[in-house]
Amino acid sequence: MTARELMAEAERARRQSYSPYSRFAVGAALLTRDGRVIHGCNIENASYGLAICAERNAVWKAVSEGEREFEAIAVTAGRGEGAPPCGACRQVLHEFAPRVWVYWRDERGRILKRRLEQLLPLAFDHLPRKRR
Repeated sequence: MTARELMAEAERARRQSYSPYSRFAVGAALLTRDGRVIHGCNIENASYGLAICAERNAVWKAVSEGEREFEAIAVTAGRGEGAPPCGACRQVLHEFAPRVWVYWRDERGRILKRRLEQLLPLAFDHLPRKRR
């Protein structure tokens, strides 16, 4: 799946966002090793600390469905809105896929691409490597 195709999937996920407080709808599309695409969107709550980002939503959904190996994730807040994953989402992604490709759009709408390890150097890592 190309970066553009995965970004289109993230746009589909973004339409499900529940973001009445920030009005900042975000969608994510997580590509598994076997080619499955898992969608996630941000979901807010009146108690702001209980909100969840689109990326973590997609990871939790994938893991709860037995997926543990990820190739790429695309994140979008729409054209003209840059939305790389936040630090918490980067750490959650690192738990399962420290070398996953991350795609997002810059403010001009161009798709940017980096390995997660580039976005989160010196990540917290407590699990022995052989258990991954």
